[in-house]
Amino acid sequence: MAQLLTIEDLRIQAKRRVPRMFYDYADSGAWTEGTYRANESDFAGIKLRQRVAVDMTNRTLASTMVGQSVSMPVALAPTGLTGMQHADGEILAARAAAKAGVPFTLSTMSICSIEDVAENSDAPFWFQLYVMKDREFIGRLIDRAKAAGCSALMLTLDLQILGQRHKDIRNGLSAPPKPTLANLINLAMKPRWCMGMLGTKRRSFGNIVGHAKGVGDLSSLSSWTAEQFDPALSWDDVKWIKDRWGGKLILKGILDAEDAELAAQSGADALIVSNHGGRQLDGAVSSIAALPGIVEQVGGRMEVWMDGGIRSGQDVIKAVALGARGVLIGRAFLYGLGAQGEEGVTRCLDIIRKELDITMALCGLRDIQDVDGRILVKGKA
Repeated sequence: MAQLLTIEDLRIQAKRRVPRMFYDYADSGAWTEGTYRANESDFAGIKLRQRVAVDMTNRTLASTMVGQSVSMPVALAPTGLTGMQHADGEILAARAAAKAGVPFTLSTMSICSIEDVAENSDAPFWFQLYVMKDREFIGRLIDRAKAAGCSALMLTLDLQILGQRHKDIRNGLSAPPKPTLANLINLAMKPRWCMGMLGTKRRSFGNIVGHAKGVGDLSSLSSWTAEQFDPALSWDDVKWIKDRWGGKLILKGILDAEDAELAAQSGADALIVSNHGGRQLDGAVSSIAALPGIVEQVGGRMEVWMDGGIRSGQDVIKAVALGARGVLIGRAFLYGLGAQGEEGVTRCLDIIRKELDITMALCGLRDIQDVDGRILVKGKA
């Protein structure tokens, strides 16, 4: 087997092992996918200053995110259908994150339920919340996250309506997936994945089926989700959720300085500069391009993080240099999960950690908390 040295190596192996509809679900953007591509490519224009003959011993990447100690300023982002990249995917990713000393975030649209992940993982995790029209269900979800010991709630604000993702439509991705001839042939070519799925009972949306009114199985889930995402979501809802939760609150999906100001006024502990991985508003600015303006607007009042396009430790350090307190990785860990399960997520985090550590040293610094705009070539940020 070829050595897995980069996130791209993991992506290539995941593409070979994961059924096309689920691989494409993870690795797609809205419409032309222009914003999805820009999230990655805009990092390349940011250049680093190489420093020499400075003490590079005793380096540390340790930091905090919303007061929680982390071994490096990286968390695993909430990703829907994680358990379809690999059987029991959310549990395996949570275990790998705990082992690496970084936070894991469970999506509302996960395959493994909140309770299942809590019972089968080794550390408190964060829970990501989508706002549905059924506020009673949302209240119960928040209460379940509390009962499971989740240490922070992440509220996603940029999915009130769903951006059109052409690959998903062409692949017939739905709940349950359409058993087209092309899909069945593709599944037959992924025996390792199929055997994993046959060996687990976790094949549905564990947080929803059996918990939401009228959703007893996958056949009723599709119509429920189509109707339930709430286009009327407002800052009043954010206040209600903050009060109901009562703990650390993170707001995900901020891309504009005016919205960042409203986020700061809401009393949330952190915001995530994010365009949903380029999966919502195609033609929007990349997350890394939006980051400096949002840090300037609210960075003194709340923690500012970012996600979108992180494929290396160098990307992490560039984001930190531009003011991010931390970053979230989504596709990068999904590639690892699809490639090799828990071991693949561990490999992903090891790759990012090593690249981050070496890059910080070659920029002349020993502590990630000292990283700022000094390491960037002026005019390239």
